Amino acid sequence: MVLQNGIKLASSLIYANFADLVGKVCDCLLRKGALTLPELTRFIELPTQQVKNCLLVLIQHNCVLDYSVQKEGGIGEQDKWVVHYAALFDNILHRMRFTKFLAMVAEELDKECKELFEGLVQHGRLSLEQLILRAIPEPDQGNIALQDGIRASFVKLVDAHYVERCPDFKPSIPIPPQDGTTSTARRGAKSSKIADQREKTQEQQAIAMATCSEGRRFDITMNYGTDVKSGARIEGNAPIRIGEKRKHEEIESEHDWEKKDLWRVNFDEFVRRLRHKACVTSVRSQLDEGAGTVLNAILETTRRAEKKVKTEITDPLSINTIYQEVINREEGRTMDLEHVRTALVQLECRVEKEAYRVDLKSIIETAQNMEVESIVEKRYGEYACRIYRYLSRTGHLAETDKIADTTFLEKQDALKLLYTLWENRYLEKEKIILSGPTQAQKMLWKVIKCPLWEIVLDEMHHAALNLNQRMAYELEQENEIRQLPKEKRVGELGKRFERIRRVKILMESSLMKLDDAIMLFHDF
Repeated sequence: MVLQNGIKLASSLIYANFADLVGKVCDCLLRKGALTLPELTRFIELPTQQVKNCLLVLIQHNCVLDYSVQKEGGIGEQDKWVVHYAALFDNILHRMRFTKFLAMVAEELDKECKELFEGLVQHGRLSLEQLILRAIPEPDQGNIALQDGIRASFVKLVDAHYVERCPDFKPSIPIPPQDGTTSTARRGAKSSKIADQREKTQEQQAIAMATCSEGRRFDITMNYGTDVKSGARIEGNAPIRIGEKRKHEEIESEHDWEKKDLWRVNFDEFVRRLRHKACVTSVRSQLDEGAGTVLNAILETTRRAEKKVKTEITDPLSINTIYQEVINREEGRTMDLEHVRTALVQLECRVEKEAYRVDLKSIIETAQNMEVESIVEKRYGEYACRIYRYLSRTGHLAETDKIADTTFLEKQDALKLLYTLWENRYLEKEKIILSGPTQAQKMLWKVIKCPLWEIVLDEMHHAALNLNQRMAYELEQENEIRQLPKEKRVGELGKRFERIRRVKILMESSLMKLDDAIMLFHDF
């Protein structure tokens, strides 16, 4: 569930990128959930055509999903399909990470791939024809050699799964089957709650449906030697296909797909790779370099087999396969088989029929715990961190005396810190009254992680919102200075330019680190 600060952050990103009208439409969808066009028009009080245009912009940039829901018709009427629009919160937040995504593409592939990928980042859904014409200067757009270079870079992006084909259909949610055993009496006062759950399920179903099948998603027939505008082909060049094979008859025209098929950034692949990187970083900090190297080799080997981003446990691999993958890497060439076995024991791998599987969910939970411990220590001190760590690791109710003894604190000091953590919603407390003549009472304390994680994430969203707003304010204040040519930035003007440059770098760096923590709790 997204809390208010998350919604405010997402809304501010849209306002910053697309100005007021589009921001107003998206903000309404974020706060109220999926709406039809008449409902949206009524809420934001704008002309229908303006709302439509704003929705088209948001759909183009993968920030809103449109899907159809089947509604029962009246007496003697047929069922009808109603289009709903839902804001894609995760995709909106990914706009903060475009710099990170571009760096990943440049590091793994090359500069040409990065420049091509930048077109999808800036303009949303594009056809290959649009990408080629954007990348080549107008005087050279008829140069087929240059076009083939762009096609080759595009193949690399698709092969790495950084780019995916957009579905050519609109998700459709049929009327759910009625349960004949459910009576009005059983529903009672819960009908409103059930309706809310059903609406949420519709959005989730639509998002899951808004993806091509795995074969078509990354399937390409590349028309090398073809002019993207005219479709004319140089003799001797034949189309080359990567991915799943299809019959030639299924393709109406080898050239048409470059014009018609739209492509978009595959956010799932970036999140998957960043999740793997976070797991490796956590293991290296908690265990050692050897365990991190082994885990990195396992994750790179099993990445393509993962069916979802939040995979809880890796596919099984034999010790020989793992060892071969480890020594294929520069950092693993000094490791022998016994060292790899030791690392697998450190990772607490599950062993099934002489194959090893890593529990990624446990690694992520450990990293989340360490992050919250760090926050508690910075805000409330080392002793408060001791208390939090003890309660989070025991996982059950503990009384004040036991907590004080375990953390080596005086009871009154421990009680003061416990109340501080409770008031700031890091702990839950329960009061029990002991039976007997004195009617004594005891306080019990516990960390409940799920609601706490939501609170921590909401605070991070709030901090990111503040950072974004502060950076925008600072840049706006010095906008004239930033626009000055280099030769005029001297004396006091030069100092002001250097100051705003340092402020921008510092804030962007802080926002990048904060976003890593946000992804740890929201995306991983």
